Amino acid sequence: MQAGRPILALMYDFDHTLSPRDMQEYAFIPELGMEDRDFWALCQSVGVRHRMDSILAYMYVMIWEARRRGMKLSRGTFNRQGAHVELFPGMLTWFDRVNAYGDKLGFDVEHYVLSSGIKEIVEGTPIADRFKMIYAAEFVYNDETGEPEWPAMAVNYTNKTQFIYRINKGILDVTENARLNEHTPHDMRRVPFTNMIYVGDGTTDVPCMKLVGSRGGHSIGVYTGERNAVVNDMLIHGRVHFVAPTDYSEGSDMEKIVFGIFDSVAAESRNIALNRKQLDEAQRMLNAEKH
Repeated sequence: MQAGRPILALMYDFDHTLSPRDMQEYAFIPELGMEDRDFWALCQSVGVRHRMDSILAYMYVMIWEARRRGMKLSRGTFNRQGAHVELFPGMLTWFDRVNAYGDKLGFDVEHYVLSSGIKEIVEGTPIADRFKMIYAAEFVYNDETGEPEWPAMAVNYTNKTQFIYRINKGILDVTENARLNEHTPHDMRRVPFTNMIYVGDGTTDVPCMKLVGSRGGHSIGVYTGERNAVVNDMLIHGRVHFVAPTDYSEGSDMEKIVFGIFDSVAAESRNIALNRKQLDEAQRMLNAEKH
């Protein structure tokens, strides 16, 4: 990072966007001794029975079922399980390639996760250190036992949008709310919306995609296998600007789209700088004439 340079921010959902399946399915659910379908069905029934937010419901089930089945949970347990999470092709080299291309254009590139999954599991994946911030559901841990006992953060598809404003204003600490809600002129915000790209796989990402897109940013809908009805609908109705397969390899459609967006942002930045220079020169000439 170089001080004073403009920033490009890529914000990603995680499950089915960077990884093929829900992160709990790689290690947590198997270690619990359940089938994936049974675990998610239980989460849904608990949510309906107690009229709970779906994220709070699955977090509750994780704690309750682990205790009931004698499974010891801790932050370290989740971190260890994160090492089992599979990633889509190209992910391990993706960040270096994207950062290098942004650097060539005069930008610093930052990466963020905005996920309804478990933060502590994401932190155990081999790409965790590539993100400036990981915004995801997380637990409060008992100081004595180290066990999770209460949700510290539940991230659902609508409250994800607060993190986009945090990135925009540069107020990344989730406990800092007063400054987040203060008025900040757009030209004083750390990452302009026009310099943002949101990447997600489905309708739960639409609020974030609409927010970024409505303010001049960009969104990419991803899909695995054949292009499906969900991403087609998102593209047709203007909910995303681009769609691409979940392949982050060198030369992939995803790479071409992101690099193309970078090129567009760079060109627009040059035009703004040129127009500002021309306006300054015109003002200088007018001031000279007056004297």
